[in-house]
Amino acid sequence: MKLSLSGISNKKEWEDKGYDLPKFDIASVSENTKKNPEWVHFGGGNLFRAFHAALSQDMLEKGYSDKGVIVIEGFDYEIIEKSYRNNDNLSVLVTLKSDGSIGKRVIGSVSESCVLDSENGAEFDRLKEIFTSPSLKMATFTITEKGYSIVNAAGTVAPAIISDFTKGPERPLTYMGKVTALLYARFKAGRLPITMLSTDNCSHNGDKLYGAVSAFAKAWGENGKAEKEFLDYINDPARVSFPWSMIDKITPRPDASVEDILRGDSLEGLDPVVTTKGTYVAPFVNAEETQYLVVEDNFPNGRPALDKVGVIFTNRETVDKVEKMKVCTCLNPLHTALAVYGCLLGFTRISDEMKDADLKKLVEIIGYKEGLPVVVDPGVLDPREFIDTVLNVRVPNPFMPDTPQRIATDTSQKLPIRFGETIKNYIARGMNVGDLKCIPFVFAGWLRYLMAVDDSGKEFKPSDDPRLEASMKVVAGIKLGDKVSADALKDLLEDATIWGVDLFKAGLAELVTEYFNELIAGTGAVRKALHKIVG
Repeated sequence: MKLSLSGISNKKEWEDKGYDLPKFDIASVSENTKKNPEWVHFGGGNLFRAFHAALSQDMLEKGYSDKGVIVIEGFDYEIIEKSYRNNDNLSVLVTLKSDGSIGKRVIGSVSESCVLDSENGAEFDRLKEIFTSPSLKMATFTITEKGYSIVNAAGTVAPAIISDFTKGPERPLTYMGKVTALLYARFKAGRLPITMLSTDNCSHNGDKLYGAVSAFAKAWGENGKAEKEFLDYINDPARVSFPWSMIDKITPRPDASVEDILRGDSLEGLDPVVTTKGTYVAPFVNAEETQYLVVEDNFPNGRPALDKVGVIFTNRETVDKVEKMKVCTCLNPLHTALAVYGCLLGFTRISDEMKDADLKKLVEIIGYKEGLPVVVDPGVLDPREFIDTVLNVRVPNPFMPDTPQRIATDTSQKLPIRFGETIKNYIARGMNVGDLKCIPFVFAGWLRYLMAVDDSGKEFKPSDDPRLEASMKVVAGIKLGDKVSADALKDLLEDATIWGVDLFKAGLAELVTEYFNELIAGTGAVRKALHKIVG
């Protein structure tokens, strides 16, 4: 079976093997979309294919729309040629369900695929044509948080950005420069309204997108490369809006076990393809069944009927509450706890950790007992039900190939949000910080992780983290069997940028040190201390 328009025309062959095919006329939808586009999406990766494109297909199949989505790839152009155009913009969504079953769905809602290449005249002109269409309602984004950054690692404006600031909107070379150039074309076409909706998994994502776009508009105005009114257009929410959103769906890299299933169905074109930029390209994407998308309802040119297919529209304050509920309590802290202790105890799959009674109890205490009391209920999602789903459906799913080593990436950047906010809430509400046991235990676990030696005494390679090298120096002289004081760890324990609070001032430094000493008592000490803390 070949994943192409002609290939899926043999419906019986696909349906007999359990594939759910598009229930609409793909050619008609593509024609409607190209003539009167309503939705473009920047970022052609797995999350888009598993979530956004599937939402578009849901609307088409339920009769809420007659137009698909146009995908635009701005980082790795080869994705478009090798993953989209090579398969007539079709893909296979494999849903990995916690009960052991899988769903196989051919996604045909991507009506056009484009590259964000300002040096390719035909491609960039087509994008300008799309962006000057009055019918265009919104542009959504999944380009990762760093895609919106206009500063480099040193915190200064990157040279490429400065060059685009100077040269103007004609042929910018940076991602955000090109996006802003397309908005400039829309401005020139009559100040047409549009929503610029980041759905990246980062806090206040709409502000990050606005910050980048407005920086370009301001610079171009000051440098005489665009009318001063262009910045007014960007700043007018009745013309251009930048809503906040909270997105949640796990879409790991295409997994070999899923590939084997599809090969068994005789699906062609599954040989691994890696682009020159290192992107793994496959005609399928695997994802969990659970998903959430909560969006600030601010759409000056209207919006597709996404509310009919599960997207929650609300106000900005509620989006913020949902985000904090997820990031600070109900999901992300549990993931980080499992990541740190999974690495120390030699686990290679997150799902396997949930079969471990001690680890399961650890995250239950962190979620239900220590975190939930300070969560503000956002109203649109129930916090306890959210944790229930995380711990009983999502994390234990054996078909989700996620690892503690991947989740342990950038832990120093995650701790202050995922745990520090809970501590701050305890302090602000006058609650007893001393009641916290498992959160400080995770802090101690990360200190133990920095030693890069697991519980059996075997060395391991810590995951990438911008503060890893400096943090490891603090514990560099410590060996299993040693006993240290809080003062010996002072450089880390008092650093509020790591924990969210100064642990000395919060009254937790001695407790974290006590736990750390238990964890370094010798081989097997991590397991012993873990069993004790949850007992």
